[in-house]
Parts: sequence; structure tokens; C-alpha cells
Amino acid sequence: MNIVLVEPEIPPNTGNVARLCAATKTRLHLIEPFGFKLDDKQLKRAGMDYWQQVEWYRWASWIAFREQLPPSARLWFVESDGPKLYTEVQYKPDDYLVFGRETAGLPKQLLEQNREQWLRLPMFNEASRSLNLSNCAAIVLFEALRQQGFKDEI
Repeated sequence: MNIVLVEPEIPPNTGNVARLCAATKTRLHLIEPFGFKLDDKQLKRAGMDYWQQVEWYRWASWIAFREQLPPSARLWFVESDGPKLYTEVQYKPDDYLVFGRETAGLPKQLLEQNREQWLRLPMFNEASRSLNLSNCAAIVLFEALRQQGFKDEI
């Protein structure tokens, strides 16, 4: 599996996602610009000593990332108000789970261009704006891994 963070802003969230990726052998793609420096102490602390166990890539832009994808790549855009629940699709081992910035999410134009791949997590409190980025990544990733029978579990 692949997790893509588009312009992440909060170091502990990115560190937590890196730790998630290390534990699940999931590739992590970080798309610039970042809201922090990659040597940020909070980033390293949240990721603990897992960074060396993560297969991760740094991309200068969304365009640079998209250009390297194989034509068969399947991207799932996780953002509020999506037309489908994250549980309503069948994930494949090489899928990409795409998450946006903590403060702004994914660009609306990108979501509208990929409406069939736009997924949401259910929310039940109107006063609650959003869920934490690293929590969302974990929820969707583990659903994808569950569907695949948790292959390669130790």
C-alpha cells in the first residue's frame, strides 16, 4: 500500500503516519511544500526510531508525484464530504491513499476531477470540523489491509 500526504503541516501527524507506515510496510509519499523542516525534532520524536524502517519518498509537487505513477495506479482521495464511504470500495495492494493538509484538506478541483475515487470517513457531530490526519490514515489503511487478509502479518 501507499500513503500520500499532500503538503503536510504538522510534524507530529507526519511522524505518526511514518510510524504507521513502518509497522505496516506501507510506502509513504510526502509532497511539498511542508509546514515544517524534515529535521524537525517533533517530526522525529513522533516517528521515533521508525524513520529508517520506512520506505518513503519526497516529491517537489503534486505534478512531480503524478508524473512518476504507472498508468494503472489507483488513487483514493480521502476528504470530508466525499460521495463514498471508505468502506465501500475494494482496495488493492498497490493503491495510493491520498490525504491533504491538516488545515485545508485536498484541493476541491482535485476532488471534483476524481469524484469516483473521493472517499470520506463518517462523522456524527456537526460541530466537529474533522478527524486527526494520522487517525484517518490509520483507519483507512487498516480497512484496506483487512480487505487483503492482513497479508505478511508477523
